[in-house]
Amino acid sequence: MRLRLERTPAAVLALAVAGGLFFVLPLLGLLVRAPWPTAVAELTAPANLVSLRLSLFTSLSATALALVFGVPLAWVNARLDFALVTLPMVLPPVVGGIALLLAFGRRGLLGPALAAAGVHLPFTTGGAVLAETFVAMPFLVVTVEAGLRSLDTRFEDAARTLGAGRWYVLRRVTLPALLPSLLAGAVLCWARALGEFGATIIFAGNFPGRTQTLPLAVYLELETSPDAAIMLSLAALLVSLLVLVGLRHRWLGAA
Repeated sequence: MRLRLERTPAAVLALAVAGGLFFVLPLLGLLVRAPWPTAVAELTAPANLVSLRLSLFTSLSATALALVFGVPLAWVNARLDFALVTLPMVLPPVVGGIALLLAFGRRGLLGPALAAAGVHLPFTTGGAVLAETFVAMPFLVVTVEAGLRSLDTRFEDAARTLGAGRWYVLRRVTLPALLPSLLAGAVLCWARALGEFGATIIFAGNFPGRTQTLPLAVYLELETSPDAAIMLSLAALLVSLLVLVGLRHRWLGAA
């Protein structure tokens, strides 16, 4: 590594250092300005705990929905290359929230049918789960799809040659080989759902105890209690770092 750095032009190294500082300095600002003496009190304030619990519930629920629908979608996508399912990854979240309103809102495409069945999604906890699923499921789909494309199909073919049925091959051959991609995709999906803001505030609103998740609480606290906003931001940063460390081998090739 040292030899490689010595061969790197000084201008490239300088730009790399500047680029690294661009990411480090904002995080350092959070750490320096954090109200450490009152950190525990800020994080354990009743309103903040409610937002944290709600965020955990909605993000885990969104991840569960993404697994139920996203894995079959990735399976089909790996064979048909249907790129539309990854559109929410590049779509502005606010636009996603508006699109959800137009699809599932009271006057949306499915709104009247849902209302007739007694289902009301906008500005509810279920709406927050749906918004998080919409923006986070593509991360699961892309990760699982990549895992499916890299599978060695010879093992599946060998199992079928030996008389194994389709479901047996799926349970005993395909899914075990796909497990690392499934876990990585689920963690990425959960982290994205936990940090979702734009689609949630448009489709579900910002109601304490019902739809006010952690990112929305940070936004609200920034106007009324900056210290609490900083500590909640640090809590979210810690989650992001844990995800990054847990998945570093997938991006950095570490063992």
